[in-house]
Amino acid sequence: MRPIFLGLLLSATMLAGPASTAPSAKTKWGGGEILWDSFGVPHIYAKTEAGGFYGFGYAQAQNHGDVLIHLFGEARARAAEYWGEKFADQDKWLIANDVPDRAAAWFKQQSPQMQKNLNAFADGVNAYAAAHPDKIDASVRQVLPITGVDVMAHAHRLMNYVYIASDRRVLADPSTNEAGGSNTWAVAPSRSASGKTLLLANPHLPWGATQLTYFEAQITTPTLKLYGATQIGLPVLRFGFNNDHGFTNTVNTMLGFTSYQLTLADGGYQFDGKVLPFKVKTLSYKVKQPDGTLKTVTFDQRTAVQGPVFDLPGGKTTIALKVAGLDRPGVLEQYLEMGKAQDWTAFQNALRKMQVPMFNITYADRAGHILYLDNGILPKHPNGDIAYWSKPVPGDTSATSWKDIHSYDDMPKVVDPASGFVQNANDPPWLAAWPRLLDPKDFPAYVAPAGPVSQRAQMSVKLMSMPGKVSFDDFVSRKLTTTSLMADRMLPELFAAAAGSADPDVQAAIALLKGWDHRFEADSRGALLFETWAGIFSPKNFTDQSNYAVKWTMDDPLETPRGLKDPAAAVEMLKQAVDKTKKLYGAVDRPFGDVSRFHIGDVNLPGNGGFGNTGVFRTITWGPMKNGERTPVHGETWVSMVEFGTPLKAVGMMSYGNASQPGSKHNSDQLKYLTSKTFRTLWFDRAEVEKNVEEVTNF
Repeated sequence: MRPIFLGLLLSATMLAGPASTAPSAKTKWGGGEILWDSFGVPHIYAKTEAGGFYGFGYAQAQNHGDVLIHLFGEARARAAEYWGEKFADQDKWLIANDVPDRAAAWFKQQSPQMQKNLNAFADGVNAYAAAHPDKIDASVRQVLPITGVDVMAHAHRLMNYVYIASDRRVLADPSTNEAGGSNTWAVAPSRSASGKTLLLANPHLPWGATQLTYFEAQITTPTLKLYGATQIGLPVLRFGFNNDHGFTNTVNTMLGFTSYQLTLADGGYQFDGKVLPFKVKTLSYKVKQPDGTLKTVTFDQRTAVQGPVFDLPGGKTTIALKVAGLDRPGVLEQYLEMGKAQDWTAFQNALRKMQVPMFNITYADRAGHILYLDNGILPKHPNGDIAYWSKPVPGDTSATSWKDIHSYDDMPKVVDPASGFVQNANDPPWLAAWPRLLDPKDFPAYVAPAGPVSQRAQMSVKLMSMPGKVSFDDFVSRKLTTTSLMADRMLPELFAAAAGSADPDVQAAIALLKGWDHRFEADSRGALLFETWAGIFSPKNFTDQSNYAVKWTMDDPLETPRGLKDPAAAVEMLKQAVDKTKKLYGAVDRPFGDVSRFHIGDVNLPGNGGFGNTGVFRTITWGPMKNGERTPVHGETWVSMVEFGTPLKAVGMMSYGNASQPGSKHNSDQLKYLTSKTFRTLWFDRAEVEKNVEEVTNF
């Protein structure tokens, strides 16, 4: 155990004036303490709600200070001013969409308590930076001090202009997924061996994407007791549990923006038979030059009736952008209310506020209730499907201009199904329970695509549909499954197709694959070859179905796609895969973990887990080979598995560790659990926490 550090946290106002003029944190926010456990997880105990936010801000700054403060600088749309030209387009996008000014307006619309909470979180960040200036990189100190408006701006940017309407998604490719993927299960008492409810939270996000990095914490105040995780920079937990309930999120297909293709005319644009002039504002941002001086860049931002106007790449198409939810500033307070809820009624009341712009939400509680909700702020359209509304629609008519959004009652959901479980693996809502309870025909076609359902999602349903009741050990074991559903489905047919081949490479490959158990484990010798063949057979990240004999269908959603459309071609692809595998990995039978590594800093361990679209539930998206290895670019990040018994049982991990600050021992100390396919106990009760404390911070 490291020496215990005791000290009074400094108030944010000390950054601007003498210590004697500033109230202490204890006076201002009520006082409290942070017990840091041996994995760098802060357990925050505060005497007031705002004090919990203060401690959470301090804790995030201690473990992720450089990244955290950088994110607040970006949310101000001043990143190019602070760090140079490479952030100029990002700043321009945020300014053009009015993010900084709207964030300030949103802050004023928060309840007095929530304003106090956001200011407290910012004060906690500032206090850590003031107390430990040597721990914060010089390049980000210029952003300090942080304010509650900055916290609001970061949340607004992340939710509305990263998840929903990023510049890449709006201007380049509507199918761009900035958010990654996730898995979730909730099991009702009727299906669990203990008669207790079970909940899995398992978000998958990019490794190294700073604004999507997770942080694990516990917050205990008079109004809130919650253990969980959130993205750094957010002052509330987005995934959490306590003795009463738990909830988690997965990315869904929510289409929360509309692009309108404008017909230009006479310096304006056509709308309902008239030519309307653009409203034009001259806006600006600053760009730091190589010599340290600042260059002011001005631009004229046009606005149409639908929203701000942009020219798509190539210059031939001009669109106006309308984003849903810009009149709904309560995303952070809704998550807070979800965490405070003590029963299903209170949780559902929080959901009804409809302030969270997207994400499937899964819920479970001690009383036995489980929920899947296809949540989001979704515009109401008169017609059209999700493919239609994903692309620019005619902007010369008010017929396409929506005004209302769907209510909580409108959205697809499953509550307490007879099957005893709900699941989601970023699939559309239709297979949330099995047998299927939701029918796409009962909802507008723009709510979600009818399919296809990924093989990872199919594997998720299959794992939850296994006969018998689910013990906690079963729950954990199934979560750790590295078996490829695609291999189970396709290899027998490939073996049959290759039976008559005299090619020695093909026969050697078949022998290797017949000896493989279809799992992506460190010692698997056929996994690399199968993965390579699967990428040739089903390109576009294993999603192209053109080589299957039977494509995915809602009539048989758990057994399609299947079959070889052209068996001889599939065998030829295997021969290509042999050559490619040798070139990429040095041998066709190289152990999977030799080249697939969990490598952060000085920690370098054999990897396991595979691409989700090959039907692997334990998802790791491997990057390209570099220096003789490949490492995760996406996949397993935060995991919690909870059984709502007495006492509460909870295990989990943060794959890449709970800190990113240089020199922290907690930036790779949990990779050992990832490589061994085990979990650590999540210390929830204070008595457990106190047995595992490595540092204490008083405030």
